[in-house]
Amino acid sequence: MNWTGRPSAGKIPGMKAYPFKFGAIYKQRIWGGQRLREVFGKDLPAGEKIGESWELADLPDDKSVIANGELAGLSIRQAIEKYPEAITGSKKFSPPFPLLIKLLDCHEVLSVQVHPDPETCRRMGTGDTKTECWYIISAEPDAVIYKGLKEGVTKEQFAETIADGTVADTLVKMPVRPGQCHFLPAGTVHAIGPGLLIAEIQTPSDTTYRVFDWNRVDDSGNARQLHVEQAMESIHFGVCGEDLPVATIGRLVDCEYFKLDKGHQAAGCEVLLSPGQMKVLVIVSGSGTILGEGIEPVQFRAGDCLLIPAAYEGAIRFAEDSQYLKVTL
Repeated sequence: MNWTGRPSAGKIPGMKAYPFKFGAIYKQRIWGGQRLREVFGKDLPAGEKIGESWELADLPDDKSVIANGELAGLSIRQAIEKYPEAITGSKKFSPPFPLLIKLLDCHEVLSVQVHPDPETCRRMGTGDTKTECWYIISAEPDAVIYKGLKEGVTKEQFAETIADGTVADTLVKMPVRPGQCHFLPAGTVHAIGPGLLIAEIQTPSDTTYRVFDWNRVDDSGNARQLHVEQAMESIHFGVCGEDLPVATIGRLVDCEYFKLDKGHQAAGCEVLLSPGQMKVLVIVSGSGTILGEGIEPVQFRAGDCLLIPAAYEGAIRFAEDSQYLKVTL
């Protein structure tokens, strides 16, 4: 929708609502690299293997901090506790913030792993559920993901492949290309191959059970910890990975936890941001400005993640051809 005026920003008592930008939280991973610096200009620690940039997080040990405007310096949780309805649209909002958004630099292959569903967490008395999706930003030739089990693989067969190191033979190996979005509900065993840059949208959990790590070791010669017992309890056997959805346009994901839409606008377009619903924007490519009366314009570029409060009213002006992901609850 094009927009030619400049509506007022929604009011929060004592301030005006505005789009929040955040400081990134970098995670060193054995499989990471430096592509987040090369592609998005992220200020990564030099020489470290950075596999994940947490763009929006509200976990016990990692909380995103607002980097702009009147609320700069507050964590996302502190801001919402202060202005719950204006930011989330609900006076009854309870933490944590229900999304964890990351950028992944998969320089090498990730472990074969699984995240538990709510029932598994209750049964084992530990962990937090995690449903996720992967939006492929860039992919080297022949890049692949491992997405769920092949048809007919049983728990007993899978256990045998763990013992003999042939786990990959049981997984659906799927070629990928930029613009695809792959949905992985909790309980799906999976891995990401090398040469991929990915935007990951997920529920707020860092519970990961590794079942196989390709027999690799770190710089000190140590293998990473595996969680075979927990993984075997968590995997949804009987669900074929080839049946899991993949989308490329429009509504990419519509699950019980979040909805994900893809947008594409040409240079010079202006798009209305209506009040009433909180939105998170992940800028995949391009740049522009978010405008609202009475607030400083908020600049954005590829690699940025912005939270648009429910009370905010304004517009996006795109400076160049741009693609973005919009996450709503």
